[in-house]
Parts: sequence; structure tokens; C-alpha cells
Amino acid sequence: MKTQVAIVGAGPAGLLLGQLLFRHGIESVIVESRSRDYVEQRVRAGVLEPGTVGLLEEAGVAGRLKREGLVHEGFELTFQGRRHRIDLKALTGRSITIYGQQEVVKDLIAARMESGAPVYFEARDVRLEGFQGDVPVVRFATAAGEVNLQCDFIAGCDGFHGVCRDAVPRGVLTTHERTYPFAWLGILAHARPARDELVYARHDDGFALFSMRSPTLTRLYLQVPPDEQLGAWPDARIWRELNRRLAADDGWLPEQGGIVERSVTPMRSFVAEPMRCGRLFLAGDAAHIVPPTGAKGLNLAAADVWVLSRALANHYAHGSDELLAAYSDTCLKRAWRAEHFSWWMTALLHRFPERDSFRDRLQQAQLEHLVASKSAATTLAESYVGLPLPGR
Repeated sequence: MKTQVAIVGAGPAGLLLGQLLFRHGIESVIVESRSRDYVEQRVRAGVLEPGTVGLLEEAGVAGRLKREGLVHEGFELTFQGRRHRIDLKALTGRSITIYGQQEVVKDLIAARMESGAPVYFEARDVRLEGFQGDVPVVRFATAAGEVNLQCDFIAGCDGFHGVCRDAVPRGVLTTHERTYPFAWLGILAHARPARDELVYARHDDGFALFSMRSPTLTRLYLQVPPDEQLGAWPDARIWRELNRRLAADDGWLPEQGGIVERSVTPMRSFVAEPMRCGRLFLAGDAAHIVPPTGAKGLNLAAADVWVLSRALANHYAHGSDELLAAYSDTCLKRAWRAEHFSWWMTALLHRFPERDSFRDRLQQAQLEHLVASKSAATTLAESYVGLPLPGR
């Protein structure tokens, strides 16, 4: 087979890139090791920055998002038994939208199928070759046999544990990583969201987050040790701990319901640079990971593929590789801003294992400053709603 761009990974990054390229008239083939059902049901992020929403609109896949997405003009910080609202709309003029990553993926897959552009699910033994030369090849196996996909460029959108970053020769990439001494226990519950906006809670026994995915689904998180086992958390214990950490002087508590999904997510920060090796371009989690506290992962991936789609369009339409040459620097500038914000939010709201009264008092002082100072709240709000996309 031959195509212009081979995309490895059918998560939001790979699928969105494929859709953007399709609208530019650029051929692509998407190769995914998981099944379609798996990638459509995988519960991940749910907070979309306005730039990401606009990009999905431009890609022609935002119809259901506009109907079902929940627009939030602020969020709440809870600490010392009190709630404080950060008014994103008043501080920045912008809002966020709550719409689950799995819903974004469903919309993008539906658009891919409608376009007729190829996508291979359950591809086995995916291998990348020749990307440091002029004829990159992606080799993989399907139920029908071996496929050798020759292409002009490869987009590595297959996540942190994918094959693309590992295919880069040793010594080309410099990696930066921080592993945090805690994880998130996340649940999805059939329960009406009993509050209109997200609630971030800093508690002496650990962080908690109240979120939602739809008018009937609540998404909640608890800070737990990094090696925590799900079996140690029966439903009753989860709800008891959520109620304790989210409680404040207004008496509000989340509604309880049947837990339909639960998982433990480790927390890490990671950046690989540069985000390019020859004709291989890394995007999304293949290049960088952020702790979910800042709600940046999916939005960073969308920004990466926006930059890459523009660069590829410039290459094919005008024969110019200027934007391709700038791809890594452009994306890394934004990625490091998001890494800093996500690290800062994580350090601000989590209880670290060592019981350190000095750190506790610093967190308390920072939180009090955020809710007392408009300029401090504005800085937080601007980072939370995200930077404008480059060139938009």
C-alpha cells in the first residue's frame, strides 16, 4: 500500500489528524493495535479548552459536542472547609466544555468511516522503518495478512506506551520525567451531577475532584498511593471517602449511584524532545504526558495535530517544509507551558506522603492568595482555559 501520511494510533490525536488531513485533501491511513470497541469505550479526559472545541468545529465533527457538551464558566476550589469559585468567564472571557474523550473518539471514528479513508483496528506487530530516509514504511499484520504501508511521513500518535517513540534510535531523544508519589482512583457513576461545575478539593488526607461527563454521569477522583489495588476500595469506602474530602460548610455532597467504571491512574510528567526524527513526527502522549490535575492532556494532543496538519498542508500545497521544520519547537513551547501548569496544580492540591507542615502551610498560603487576588486568579484562569492555537 501507499499513502501520503501513515498515522499510528486511533486515539483522539491520530483520528483528529486524519480528519484534518482529509479536509485538506491529503491521504492518510490510520493503524491502531486496539479494537474499535476498546478505543471508543476507553474513559479518559473530559475538559475541552475553547481552542480544542473550535478545532473540532473546523474538522466538522462538533455537531454532537455542541448539542451535548456542558459549557462551564468556572470551577470551584475547596479547602479548609470552604468553597471558592474561580470565574473563568469573567476573568478571561472564555469557558471550558465538558465532553468525554470517548465521545470525541466516537465522533471522529464516525467521520472517518463516512469519509471512506482507511483505518485498521487490531493491527498486530506494528513496525516503523525508513523514516530517517526518504521512504518510510509502516509494517503490520491484519487478519488478512501482512501489510507494508509506504508513505511520505509517519505521525506517531500511539500514546506513551506505543511503538513510535521507541522506534527512534537511541541518543536522538532527550527525555525529562517526574513520577509523583500518588495516583488517582477514578470512578464513573450513574448519578446526576449535583453541582453545576467542577470541584477541586485540597484535603489533609488527599486530593479529591468532582466532575461529570453528562447530565446522568458523574466522574469523581480520589488521591491514593501509587501502588493502590482496586480491590481495597469497595463502593461504600469510595463514597465515604469522597464525601469526607469534598465536604464543606455549605453541606453539599455528590449524589451517589452505581459505579460503572473504576481505575487507578499513576501520575507522571514526561517530555521527549525533539518531537521529530526524520520523517517521523510524534504527537500527543507519544511525546508528552501531564498529570491530569490541569486538564491538559487531550488539549495538548489536539494542539500538536493542528500544528502538524498545517505543516503537512503547507508541504503538499506549496512545497514548503518551513512549518515542518518548526513543528517540534512550536509544539514544545506550548507543551512546557502546560507541563508547568499541570505540575503547579498537582503540587498545590495534593497531600505528599511525607507529613511536612512547611509544605502544608505553603499550599494553604497559595490557595488563600488565589481566592483573594484577582490577578492571581486571572493567571490561574488563563492557564486553565488554555493558550490560543498557533496560527488561529
